[in-house]
Amino acid sequence: MPYKEREIKKKYFTIGEVANNLNLSTSQIRFWETEFDELNPRKNSKGSRKFTEKDINVLKTIQSLLKNKKFTIDGAKKIIKKEININYNGNDEIIEKLNAVKEKLLYLKKKI
Repeated sequence: MPYKEREIKKKYFTIGEVANNLNLSTSQIRFWETEFDELNPRKNSKGSRKFTEKDINVLKTIQSLLKNKKFTIDGAKKIIKKEININYNGNDEIIEKLNAVKEKLLYLKKKI
């Protein structure tokens, strides 16, 4: 079930909201969090998980691989790691440029 329009504008979602919208149990989500390094929701001072859209997209991918495509957990881990490497390899140039800007800013900070 897709997120309602008003919920999309939220920055963080509780585990209960995510579980309800993805038709998963909260224990299933907590288990996947221990198995998949890519799933790492923030926790507030009380230890409650706060999921972002990125976390939800990772959960949707995991759910699709395990439940729809019948991958094992190890197989799903490999697929997700490959996808992340493909997505981030294109950003190497951007990272280099940002590091160059950072170096210039640190140099200017020392001059002040």
